[in-house]
Amino acid sequence: MALGLALRGVASAAIDVSDGLLGDLGHILKASGVGACIDTSVAIDLIAVRTHPAWTEGLFSHEKMLGYVLAGGDDYELAFTAPASARQAVQAAAQQTQTPVTRIGQIEAAPGLRLIDAQGQLLDQRYASFDHFA
Repeated sequence: MALGLALRGVASAAIDVSDGLLGDLGHILKASGVGACIDTSVAIDLIAVRTHPAWTEGLFSHEKMLGYVLAGGDDYELAFTAPASARQAVQAAAQQTQTPVTRIGQIEAAPGLRLIDAQGQLLDQRYASFDHFA
């Protein structure tokens, strides 16, 4: 909550990640008419491990962890977008609120969501986030 308030006037858009990162980010992309490219290796390393430290013990396969990180819910995280020119302001908000902030991708003009791996290769796999109306 504190970070969200600190990002007022800095972030272009923000959403809580409660129904899965991809699903909730998809709401931002649809409303804004843009796309995004997400580095899944960063998302796993910095979201899954921080949120679920037991995952580092090798209990889940890489593919299973990726599914949980991208499509799982109740992450208690904030996904937001901000222009590259606002990086210092984002870092200041993070420090002020003592909230870790990690850049996991970038917004792109072309609609749609693209996922890349650690080598920058496009992932072909599809993930479905929670849908209240399904």
